[in-house]
Amino acid sequence: MSFVRWAMVTVPSILLLGFLAGQVVPVGNENGWYRALAKPALTPAGWVFPVVWSALYVMMGLALALVLNARGAPARGIGIALFLAQFALNLSWTPLFFGAHRVGLALLVIVAMTLLTIATTFAFARVRKAAAWLLVPYMVWISFASVLTLRIGQLNPDAETLVPFPQTTQML
Repeated sequence: MSFVRWAMVTVPSILLLGFLAGQVVPVGNENGWYRALAKPALTPAGWVFPVVWSALYVMMGLALALVLNARGAPARGIGIALFLAQFALNLSWTPLFFGAHRVGLALLVIVAMTLLTIATTFAFARVRKAAAWLLVPYMVWISFASVLTLRIGQLNPDAETLVPFPQTTQML
């Protein structure tokens, strides 16, 4: 399969899986528990997250397509395996954090995801340098997300037991 054919499979697949992981539970400001948390000052506005994740998923899909297209390249198999492992952790983070409210465990997952992504990037660099460079913004973002997760845990030591205020509406 050519790179374009691989990209036509990997980019939509990664976008779809990322989107579905975000639909399993309410996320961001749609999540009452998250709204009730104290957040660090460096927390971006809510609209930033879907924009950034969409761009990152596209770049991840293109990186994977480059590596899948490089048949016979050394480190191709290990790069693909590492990519799949970090992506599985990526998909598990949202339900763990927003659904189960397990901030500490979510922090461990995102740190493991970051380490696996670093390893993936080095493996991808042995296959196609462009694939590695496509993962750099993702590494930066999940490193930032790790800091946010850590700070949320520090600011909310009772996060797992925090019960959000119910949303009410007043009808006249």
